[in-house]
Amino acid sequence: MPVPNKTVENKVDTITAAWESLRPGKTFAGMTLEQFKLRVKPSIDARAIISDCEHKLTSALNTRDDADKISNEACLLVVNSVKGDPAEGEDGELYEAMGYVRKSERKSGLKRARLKAA
Repeated sequence: MPVPNKTVENKVDTITAAWESLRPGKTFAGMTLEQFKLRVKPSIDARAIISDCEHKLTSALNTRDDADKISNEACLLVVNSVKGDPAEGEDGELYEAMGYVRKSERKSGLKRARLKAA
């Protein structure tokens, strides 16, 4: 069964800290403290890369969200302009091609409830 990533990270940190503070000169499992650090370094480096990528992703997502607000406003301005244009309007093919429903194709929305016969 795989060990959760946080558990491995916590184990490495705890073991390294204890070894450094209590028995820095002693050898365990045929490794010195420096050899142990070299052996776990790829795991620590990979976590640093992942953390950096997560920060970059968060920044990129925030930049995208801010840009999307401006893009949405621009889209609304264009669509409203098309609706207000006498040659195009809400019933034109351009309005429909932009992903909207033509005014003449809209349903009224009125629904009458049917009465059940007793």
